[in-house]
Amino acid sequence: MSWSRDIDKITKDFNSQFGHLSIEQLNWKPNQQTWSIAQNMEHLIVVNETYYPVLASLNIKTYKTPLIGKIGFIVSFLGKTVLNAVKPDRKKKMKTFSIWEPTKSEINDDILKRFENHQTILKQKIDASKEFIEKGVVISSPANRNIVYKLETAFDIIISHEQRHLEQAREILLLLTKNTSH
Repeated sequence: MSWSRDIDKITKDFNSQFGHLSIEQLNWKPNQQTWSIAQNMEHLIVVNETYYPVLASLNIKTYKTPLIGKIGFIVSFLGKTVLNAVKPDRKKKMKTFSIWEPTKSEINDDILKRFENHQTILKQKIDASKEFIEKGVVISSPANRNIVYKLETAFDIIISHEQRHLEQAREILLLLTKNTSH
C-alpha cells in the first residue's frame, strides 16, 4: 500500500504547481460551473473528512456495516464502480453529492497550508487503520449508506479522487495562464 507515498506526492504537486499563485489566482474560475483551484483543494478536504467519523466508529467498535455490505460481489462491484468513476483521466464529468460541494466560492489564502495539514492527518488516519484493512472491513460511503466497499478500496478511492482533482486544478491553471497572457 503506497497511500502515504501517494498522498505525499499529491501534496508536493499541489504546493509546487500552485504555491506561487496569488489568492486571486487560486480563486479564479473560467465560468460559474467550474471550480477554482482553491475550490478543488477545499472539496478534497471536505470529502476526505467525511470518512473520519467512519474511521472513529471503527476504532471504538461502534461501526455497523449495512446489510448490503455482507454481500461480497456487491461490495466488490460497488467498490470498482466508484473507483472507476473517480479515475484521474477525467474523460467523464461528474456531479458531486451536495454534502461534498466546496463550502464557498472565495476560499481563504491559507488553503495550501490547510490542505497540507489535512494530508498529514489523512496519512495518520490511514496508518491507524491497518488492522481494519487486514480484516477486510467493509464500510459504506459517507454520501450514501447503500454504496459499500472495503476500507482498502475507500483509501484507493480517496487517492484516485485527489489525483483527479489535481488534474482538474492543472486544467484551471492552464486556462488561467491563457486568459492572462492575452
